[in-house]
Amino acid sequence: MRQHHAYRLSRLFTIISLTLFLAALSVINGTNALATPAERDAALELLTEKSSKKRATGIDVLAASGDPAAAPILAAMADGDLYFQKTDNRVVIAKKQNDGYAIVDPISNEVLGVLPSSDLKKIRVNNRLRRQIRGVLGGLNLSHPNAEKRLVAASGLQKSPDPALRPALKKAFAAEADEDVKAAMAIALAVIDSKPEAAPEDRLAAIELLTDSDATEARIILTQLASDTEKDASIRAAATVALDTVEDRLFYYQALGSIFQGLSLGSVLLLAAIGLAITFGVMGVINMAHGEMVMIGAYVTFMIQEVFRSVAPEYFGLSLALAVPAAFLASGGLGVIMERSIIRWLYGRPLETLLATWGISLILQQAVRTIFGPTNREVGNPEWMSGAVELAGGVLLTYNRIWMIVFALAVLAGVWALIRFTSMGLEMRAVTQNRRMANSMGIRSGRVDALTFGLGSGVAGMAGVALSQVDNVSPNLGQAYIIDSFMVVVFGGVGNLWGTLVGAFSLGIANKFLEPVSGAVLGKIIVLVAIILFIQKRPRGLFALKGRAVEN
Repeated sequence: MRQHHAYRLSRLFTIISLTLFLAALSVINGTNALATPAERDAALELLTEKSSKKRATGIDVLAASGDPAAAPILAAMADGDLYFQKTDNRVVIAKKQNDGYAIVDPISNEVLGVLPSSDLKKIRVNNRLRRQIRGVLGGLNLSHPNAEKRLVAASGLQKSPDPALRPALKKAFAAEADEDVKAAMAIALAVIDSKPEAAPEDRLAAIELLTDSDATEARIILTQLASDTEKDASIRAAATVALDTVEDRLFYYQALGSIFQGLSLGSVLLLAAIGLAITFGVMGVINMAHGEMVMIGAYVTFMIQEVFRSVAPEYFGLSLALAVPAAFLASGGLGVIMERSIIRWLYGRPLETLLATWGISLILQQAVRTIFGPTNREVGNPEWMSGAVELAGGVLLTYNRIWMIVFALAVLAGVWALIRFTSMGLEMRAVTQNRRMANSMGIRSGRVDALTFGLGSGVAGMAGVALSQVDNVSPNLGQAYIIDSFMVVVFGGVGNLWGTLVGAFSLGIANKFLEPVSGAVLGKIIVLVAIILFIQKRPRGLFALKGRAVEN
């Protein structure tokens, strides 16, 4: 028993001596290298101890060693893959394999074979040790040649600040050339220096550093320092001034983000309202099934993507290029059938037209529920539509919404060119301005009505393709936009494409600026009331059509 206690005391003395030696070597030489394999093995032995405090010491020893193998060893420990052999306490990295564990030497990466679980014991890691490891790994990677690794390290130190790593972080910050990494390191340094235990001059320097940062984390730290929980009045006052400066600077970025969101919503309304403006303007038909044309376009996109997933997944990025014309033909063809079979008999009777198209919308919704089910369907973003442009203050301009704005403007330009430069467009304008005179000139208004209704429905189908990239594809997809689409058409001017463009973007931006203040529902109500008041002054909308039939 005495020999056992003597061995334990000798082992503890060796570990403590090794720790002190490594710390002294780090201060004197600045290289943090373990002197011999024996000392490295002794450092690893700390990780096999039952005491979590000793394992924590082992983590610090490895971090201070500068050994290239320290980072993968600690990463394996955090992931629960670090074990030691019961026979000789040898530390190994082990991965589950069939009935045993494939073991690898953590120093040489040599594959040592497969051992049963009974021959191994896992090195346990609690939450405190895991946080310590994250901070240590961040410190080890601060000088990594790869900028992405340094950025991950700096971000890790923001979440798990370690005052012991401050000298290394400050040295890396001074030498950093990459702007993104330098900004992340600045925040990590400020997180450490802003702690109550830091010196007052360091805390004031941290506040000054955070004043130049637009990151969300910087505002969070400044908010905490400016709150009543901060006991130092000078720190609290400095943080308050810095927070006001940051908020004033970020106000413009937030306004830009709101404008982008408004343009994004406006592009959705524009796509949904273009077809409605055409049919309502030419034929005066209140088409309550217009939202279902949008829904059909979204489901066509879903079906085409399913084919690509099963047949040619490597060409999935081309699925939308095929979905756009397919959705136009599907929705446009259905629109022609609707006009020829039902709507043509109801011209001049707006109430009956409204009720008939409402019934058609219910039929189409139920048909889709029967075929595809009532649940949402997954429609993916191609790789070229994934990601975002990040601005200051956490403002994100997502690629899918940027492409949707571009697509909406392209569709508007295409419809305008068709109406302006083709014979079909000439006939549509003639029927819009004076149907009776157009008939007397030999224009078959019935054919124009069918093609116009098909064009409006086809454009709605293309809107469904775009909406499938930002919204859930479900049988109720179109119902969320039909009322807003009618508001856009009435506000902009019935049948006027430029009015539809201005109306869609105006309503979209107004909604996004009102939502943070009044909420989404109340914001829509305010917009609706404003449109009603506007129509009292200008019944024909912003841009009224010219023509005898319109004026009379």
